[in-house]
Amino acid sequence: MIPITYRTSDVNGLKVFYRESGAADAPKLLLLHGYPSASHMFRDLIPQLADRFHVIAPDLIGFGQSDMPSRDSFTYTFDALTDVLQGFTDTVGFDRYALYVFDYGAPTGFRLAVQRPESITAIVTQNGNAYEEGLSDGWNPIRAYWREPTQGNRDAIRSLVQPETTVWQYTHGVADPAMVSPDGYTLDNHYLARPGAHEIQLDLFLDYATNIDLYPRFHEYFRDWRPPLLAIWGRNDPFFLPAGADAFKRDIPAADVRLLDTGHFALATHANEIAAAMRGFLTP
Repeated sequence: MIPITYRTSDVNGLKVFYRESGAADAPKLLLLHGYPSASHMFRDLIPQLADRFHVIAPDLIGFGQSDMPSRDSFTYTFDALTDVLQGFTDTVGFDRYALYVFDYGAPTGFRLAVQRPESITAIVTQNGNAYEEGLSDGWNPIRAYWREPTQGNRDAIRSLVQPETTVWQYTHGVADPAMVSPDGYTLDNHYLARPGAHEIQLDLFLDYATNIDLYPRFHEYFRDWRPPLLAIWGRNDPFFLPAGADAFKRDIPAADVRLLDTGHFALATHANEIAAAMRGFLTP
């Protein structure tokens, strides 16, 4: 078993926590988590990849063990999260790397790719959306908030930051919920319960509209650079539909699309299958 180390990096005065494993001279792999999780979601995946790859999984600012500055001192937008990530990759020496994106990891990771396309060797997207047809009706309350960012519409989506919603995100669409370890959603709910965390996440829900605005730019990058891409998707995801996985083939015809019989947090039930797919896909 190759050990995992737990480190922090300073990026413009902000502490970024990250997990690291694998040989420093191995091909680099950056894992980006989603909402409302952190790098702990990769705890079962990293050991299955570290013999072939130098793996790093950071916590986004405001998530997990990374700093969660106040909203007065940090503007929580996806551009701002990406700026910190870009500084982080520079600090840890990730100049060329494969990218694994999930949920919020997609809009941040695709921004990294657009900014420095020469840095990306391949993309694995696990329920990491970049197409409007991938957005389910579950986004409708958030879309209403985008159209009219009133306090009433903000309050209307507060259910999304409640503990029972986190559990539901893990278990919805799973054939046997008893296969989902409670560790992940319990830890996520711990982080969500910190003072100020709810307002930060509601700010990011509002800013998510900027990601949809950037979809055409992401598509242009896919067409121009044609990165090798594996879309491995939980088909029962209540937020990101299988059509979003299939859509990658429109801009990257050689994209490898695979659907798993599980939900949003596919790693919670299918870490072994995803690891095997990645090893085959990323190994020349």
